[in-house]
Amino acid sequence: MTPYQLFYCKGRFLLAILIVFLAGCGRGAPAPTFSAAQTASPGVTAPNPAMTVTPLQPTPTLGPMAARVNDNGISLAEYQAELARFQQATGRDLTDADRQRVLDDLIDQTLLAQAAAEQGFSLDPAALQARIDALTNELGGAQALADWLKANGYSDDEFRQQLARSVSAAWMRDKIIAQTQQTAEQVHARQILLRTADAAALELAKLQAGQDFTELAKQADPITGGDLGWFPRGVLFFPELDQAAFSLEPGKFSGVIPTSIGYHILYVIEKDTARPLDPQTRLVLQEKTLNAWLDERRQQSKIEIITQ
Repeated sequence: MTPYQLFYCKGRFLLAILIVFLAGCGRGAPAPTFSAAQTASPGVTAPNPAMTVTPLQPTPTLGPMAARVNDNGISLAEYQAELARFQQATGRDLTDADRQRVLDDLIDQTLLAQAAAEQGFSLDPAALQARIDALTNELGGAQALADWLKANGYSDDEFRQQLARSVSAAWMRDKIIAQTQQTAEQVHARQILLRTADAAALELAKLQAGQDFTELAKQADPITGGDLGWFPRGVLFFPELDQAAFSLEPGKFSGVIPTSIGYHILYVIEKDTARPLDPQTRLVLQEKTLNAWLDERRQQSKIEIITQ
């Protein structure tokens, strides 16, 4: 495992809350993606204090359901279509884990779209049509769009419905992750990672005898020298490493810290109480923020899994 792989990585099926046709994962011509800035295009109404919030309307029971999320259903037909698109995009047989990830993504999108509606977000028909017109132009015309929809298993109504939900979900997602801080207390650390407890104990004895940590770290990892770079609290994959790193003063090293991948010794190079987050680290924290919101929202919601 490289030093970077020690950092938090969880991820949901489509964390960007863009369904397959927006992510361009299907066969044939790729579909364009819409940027966060486009979420505020004309026809999209953001909430204001005087607005009367209109929640999503309950889904009528028109056929078999795969799941129900509060008052909105996810039809079995939609779920099966998403499974087919996912299989087409990956080119492999689906596992039970794949099926669960697809269903979880549909549930997450529904939860986000419901929250957007509760906060007053709306996308009027003209704005939705403008997005479809832009997509049509990028693909090369109405026939190209029709061919793409057919190749990816969408009817016109399904496409419009899922695009509208995806836009609402993306708006709410952006609102949630915007809460992620720009700066944070951070540590710049280095590690020695060894496979066995005996080897780690030997390295610790060398350090305690006065040998240079950087030189020993380079011997253990000639490529990176064990440099973990700067990181804030909560992004290391192993909490015990995180706790050790932030408890050490600069110039000090830890004892041996066992994890599932080996035995670590950490050395803190420097600390900063309010260092700007680099883009990659901020993405990690945004993911954690979004996942925490979704987990809490699931606990507060009535979610019924009917069939998979």
